[in-house]
Amino acid sequence: MEINGKTRTCGLIGNPVEHTQSPVIHNTLAKELNINMAYVPFHVPSGQLEAAVKGAFALNILGMNVTVPYKNDVIPFLSDIDELAGKIGAVNTLVRTESGYKGYNTDITGLLRAMKSDGIMIKDEEVIILGAGGVGRAVAFMCAANGASKVYLLNRSVQKAESVAAEVSQALETDCVTAMPLSAYKELSQDGERRYLVIQSTSVGLSPNIEDVVIDDEAFYRCVKYGYDLIYSPWETKFMKLVRKNGGEAYNGLKMLLFQGIDAFERWNDCKVSDENAYKVYEKLVAAVAPEKGHGECEEVIS
Repeated sequence: MEINGKTRTCGLIGNPVEHTQSPVIHNTLAKELNINMAYVPFHVPSGQLEAAVKGAFALNILGMNVTVPYKNDVIPFLSDIDELAGKIGAVNTLVRTESGYKGYNTDITGLLRAMKSDGIMIKDEEVIILGAGGVGRAVAFMCAANGASKVYLLNRSVQKAESVAAEVSQALETDCVTAMPLSAYKELSQDGERRYLVIQSTSVGLSPNIEDVVIDDEAFYRCVKYGYDLIYSPWETKFMKLVRKNGGEAYNGLKMLLFQGIDAFERWNDCKVSDENAYKVYEKLVAAVAPEKGHGECEEVIS
């Protein structure tokens, strides 16, 4: 790729950013679509977020992704915010406007698109979400907004889960979200029926702690129809192994990463990414995070 006077810059702000795979997504797409854009990570130290956002705008940066710990903290520095992102209270994509950046949450649209690509629809599903942190909160909004019949929000601190459930219920005017202590999984799985979509939204099981799991009870996994772990390193978490061992289908979070990036790229460049180019990027992501999979061995991205 040639950098010249017409090259537009996009990037990622966070702390840390050294682990990011986002440049793989955006620079590959820019090359494939022949768009004169370069994407780079920007490490923003604590206390410098406002200066970073204002500086990015002053430097004519086209758009930004936002990662931890700034997805909530960035909101006061935006000129506008998308309605869904405002309800969720978290932003991961900034799109340049004349007056400043508008914030969006493409994590959620990315997860929804990832699930659809695997043939999983939220509507009418009974969903168990493990964890009520920032990611769990966003996932609860997504599930409730897309027609889940029930959303059980399980967390070690039931007070935190109750707070999130109340926020979702009020914002979406729904009564489908129920907060429960983590130990209540036994109540949900006691009939043994395989009916739940379970979304693992915590950092438990992240490398190098690959043998950790939120629930280590095989009776629970016999009730799981689909298991989604939003972690993608390791490629197969213990949560996923337990789901598969007990007859369910399990997926990791790499497609969510892919599609949230594609959503952001399309917003920045007012374009549409084809299924073919999405697959090319996915293969590169697989090679980066799980090289043992090999070329062509990853599952189809678009169904």
